[in-house]
Amino acid sequence: MESSPGAHRLSFKLLRFGMAVLLVAASLVLTFLLQSVVSTAGFIFFYTAVVVSAWFGGQWPGWLAVILSTLAVEYFFIPPVHSFGVDRQSIPIFIEFAVSSVIVSWFSSWRKQAETALQHARDELQTRVEERTAELRHTNEQLVAEIAERKRAEDAYYEAQAELARVTRISALGALAASISHEVNQPLAAVVTNADACMMWLSSEPPNLEEARAAVESVAREGTRASDVVRHIRAMFSKAAPERTGVQVNELIREVAVLMQPQASRNQVTLRTELNTDLPAVQGDQVQLQQVIANLALNGIEAMNAVTDRPRRLIIRSEKLDSGDVLVAVEDSGVGIDPKNERRIFDAFFTTKSQGMGMGLSICQSIVESHGGRLWAAANSDHGATVQFTLPIDREAAL
Repeated sequence: MESSPGAHRLSFKLLRFGMAVLLVAASLVLTFLLQSVVSTAGFIFFYTAVVVSAWFGGQWPGWLAVILSTLAVEYFFIPPVHSFGVDRQSIPIFIEFAVSSVIVSWFSSWRKQAETALQHARDELQTRVEERTAELRHTNEQLVAEIAERKRAEDAYYEAQAELARVTRISALGALAASISHEVNQPLAAVVTNADACMMWLSSEPPNLEEARAAVESVAREGTRASDVVRHIRAMFSKAAPERTGVQVNELIREVAVLMQPQASRNQVTLRTELNTDLPAVQGDQVQLQQVIANLALNGIEAMNAVTDRPRRLIIRSEKLDSGDVLVAVEDSGVGIDPKNERRIFDAFFTTKSQGMGMGLSICQSIVESHGGRLWAAANSDHGATVQFTLPIDREAAL
């Protein structure tokens, strides 16, 4: 007798919850075995159990792993041991572990869901594009075969136009998904880095709670930044009313310089800013403009990966033009721009990187133009290239 689909789903759910329980039990055993051998083991196995449970099991097995891990740590390792009580000195450690476990579980399950949703969207897009392409090909064959019948040719033509419009809408969906994936990569990478740092500080002996707390705060800040990026990109693609306020460009550049400094250091790049102190405010969306500068800076850093015969430097400049506009320029000492690609680098999905998506500069151009500015690139006289854009000043603030 075959079992019903409902029974299969129930069995699979129980299996995922059972996996969470087994992982926490294994973490407890490993922690007992290694705490006397490796002093820095800490609670790393419990964090691992939470991450694996949330990633492979989903949200609720992840929460179960958090609860079981918290109870196990509190009962077996937080003084007084073998008791669910917590003395005053151990309260910060207990709170740090509980909060970190919740954040790690939430982020792991959220990232897994995001990757699954993105993959599903890509698969569905590919299937629909193939279907629509086949339909268009069939329509074209009908038009060629039945060209003598004017009425049927006209009907087929309008049908082809309708199909093309649907394909265009689907392509726009793909561009939106690719844009979100491209833009949230930086804050998500920062979230992972800070989470790893948090676990490292908590695993030290004694745990460095101040650094761990700072890392957790960075995780929350970068998560909020990723959410803001997604919201603003969706608003840009849906042509929603933009959030325009008076923005100080120099402040945006300083914030981007701080965000990009770790990336620059890892790539042996010297990052410098040259800012005009007498710079008027511009009217714009702060998050979108910050993403433009961050994208251009990251492109400049990556353009210098192959440079070995000269210093790697990245300079971000700001100045006021005679026309009254504000100019922002990002200059690198990388490999420069191939003249044959100079006009194509701003096209969507065009890229010269083996792992690139070809969306960064296209998004930057859309944002700058929506603010009434202009974005262009040019090769430097010696080495590298300079990408720069203009923004009109905030006339109301200038009055």
